[in-house]
Amino acid sequence: MTATSACSASNSPAPQTGALSHLRVLDLSRVLAGPWCTQNLADLGADVIKIEKPGEGDDTRHWGPPFFADTNGSPTDHACYFVACNRNKRSVTVDMATEEGQSIIRELAKNSDIVVENFKTGGLKRYGLDYASLSAINPRLIYCSVTGFGQTGPYAPRAGYDLLIQAMSGLMSITGRADSEPGGGPMRVGVAVIDLFTGMYATSAILAALEARHHTGLGQHIDMALLDVAMAILANQGAGYHNTGNIPERQGNTHPSVVPYQDFPTADGNVLLAIGNDGQFARFCEAAGVEWHKDPKFTTNAARVINRVEMVEIMSNLTRSRSTADWISLLESRAVPCGPINNIAQAFADPHVQARGLRLSQDRYPEQQVPEGESINTIYTTASPLRLSETPPTLRYAPPALGQHTEEVLQTRLQLDKEQIKALRSKGIIQ
Repeated sequence: MTATSACSASNSPAPQTGALSHLRVLDLSRVLAGPWCTQNLADLGADVIKIEKPGEGDDTRHWGPPFFADTNGSPTDHACYFVACNRNKRSVTVDMATEEGQSIIRELAKNSDIVVENFKTGGLKRYGLDYASLSAINPRLIYCSVTGFGQTGPYAPRAGYDLLIQAMSGLMSITGRADSEPGGGPMRVGVAVIDLFTGMYATSAILAALEARHHTGLGQHIDMALLDVAMAILANQGAGYHNTGNIPERQGNTHPSVVPYQDFPTADGNVLLAIGNDGQFARFCEAAGVEWHKDPKFTTNAARVINRVEMVEIMSNLTRSRSTADWISLLESRAVPCGPINNIAQAFADPHVQARGLRLSQDRYPEQQVPEGESINTIYTTASPLRLSETPPTLRYAPPALGQHTEEVLQTRLQLDKEQIKALRSKGIIQ
């Protein structure tokens, strides 16, 4: 996928390509964690049918601002949030609170490989759409449930949200400036990182279950919990606590185990230095014209961690002597990891980001097929970072309009005729 790639979603099924093009996914999830997982599968070629509530759709269709502008530049009520995690999917509206709607979803599940849902624990049982019910009609089905706290344990019935889980897991206790500094206190990460990691872990679990199915012929239930994921990604901070009993604390942009590894002031802003070993530190010193690497207080990383305060103070005095661009020019040629602290616009304008084709353009409809009254067609998203040499991610559908593919899917997957579809629409079961 390249920055100039554009894909038009049509009213007929798109060519199936990609590593997972043989798989069918029924996406009953909404918001971020589940949709992030299914977008990963869709980018790799899976045919993903996204089920949405008629008239409303995924919650994130309304989570704004920011909202899209129409072709005249006027604001709409369509939120940009939705497009971040719903590329390459087909939107089908079904009211699952009705028996006929439940029947449609069960029929789709019969010939699906994977179901992903993020209702509260047990929430789909009353509709006959839980794992036990659907696996009874499709034993090969891989059914992934994404919840805040999992299918077991005292918190299982609770709703879980990324911000809540960041707080409960301890992640916010190690994010932000130290309490002793101005602006100190617990801080959430700038994106819903637990939702995103859960989506990635869910993708891995589904692919593992598919591999197991190759040997057993049977699907299985996957229990993904945001809290489990949040605890897992504490990584070295969690390992340090387990093995020493010491509770990690917030320390801003510094690293608990590596020095110098943080932002430093420059003559015109800031520069990020990520000096991860003693060789890099020696090269920094040689480039900067200092001999700190020969001082026993700073020769090794362990010594620099012990003498962190002094190290950071003298480094800061030095880095103020040059501009950010000058430091980067000086250090990059000596293989000292460094870089600017960009805003998002600067990041997407970076020549390397552009060379990697990370900004994508897609059209929902071919120009001659844009429905009357549709104010949004061209949509920009960020490319998948998965780079496979033989079966790379593909662009087939732009993030869909609500119910854009309802008729197409009901006709091709369930063989319903126009009269049957018209009857369902008249009852409000589909939009």
